[in-house]
Amino acid sequence: MTPEPRDGRIRLTILGGYLGSGKTTWLRHQLHAGAFGPRVHVIVNEAAETPVDDALLAGAGGVTLLAGGCCCCTGRAALIGALRTICDARSRLAASAPRLERIVLETSGLADPGAIVAAVQADPVLVSHIVLVETIVTVDALHALAQLATEPLGRRQIGAADRLVLTKVDTAEPQALAVLRATLGEINGHAALSAAVLGVEVALPPQPTDARPAPLPLLPDEDARGPIRPAQVTLPEGLDWSAFAVWLSALLHARGDDLVRVKGVIRTPAGRFLLQTVRKVVQSPEILPEQGDARQDNSIVFIGRGYRPEDLGRSMHRFLGLPSA
Repeated sequence: MTPEPRDGRIRLTILGGYLGSGKTTWLRHQLHAGAFGPRVHVIVNEAAETPVDDALLAGAGGVTLLAGGCCCCTGRAALIGALRTICDARSRLAASAPRLERIVLETSGLADPGAIVAAVQADPVLVSHIVLVETIVTVDALHALAQLATEPLGRRQIGAADRLVLTKVDTAEPQALAVLRATLGEINGHAALSAAVLGVEVALPPQPTDARPAPLPLLPDEDARGPIRPAQVTLPEGLDWSAFAVWLSALLHARGDDLVRVKGVIRTPAGRFLLQTVRKVVQSPEILPEQGDARQDNSIVFIGRGYRPEDLGRSMHRFLGLPSA
């Protein structure tokens, strides 16, 4: 972790973590608790064209959305442009005006934080206005061991961290949690380690002295099954929600290892719900306030590999007896 700057530059915190690891939940609580100070701007990067997470961070002092590409690669130019815009706006303020102190960049679950750091540091304008102070990576205590066994990106994310935040520790088996902690120490022994449940910090149990890291296989840089990509499915008007739930359950049962993340805002007779899954696990739906961007309603983003995006919509329409999309 870089020491806090004294030269007036904006402090940058990068928040990374694999798909479904709880980045937004953790960040929402930190913003509510004022952990990043009173003057903070949040940049939300989502690989999908239709985002969800920015609607959940309305408590931030300012929010910039970067959708449709990871800011470590295809969305890198958009990220640099957004950071320059923020710096320009801050520079134009009068010396006596309250000035932005921190930027928190919530990356896509597909992003490599190390590549983002390199891009910012390589920009001659940004290095004079922004200094990286910390890279935080959230780690899903339920799914991380399986992800680390198969996903090289997950290992790169953890290796780039100054601080690791274990999420969902309340539902993890104690022995599996101990193995995961030992494995994280093997990958990145210098990172500070803490834990959170629904964004709230909790104490980690004492680590058993006999805990050993999981034996992780050597992985190529790219998965043989192909890259992880987002696919968007728009739900039709008048959808039978019971039938949709059955279709989604069947899809996750059959392809849950390929569909690493499902997220969307759906409008039901009971209100607006945030739908989220991590592999085959469906998280409890969260009721959202009525205010918000209605264009996000009834648009579900599937993130995974090993299938064609158009097949998802075709499967749903066929299962529900709807006309072809």
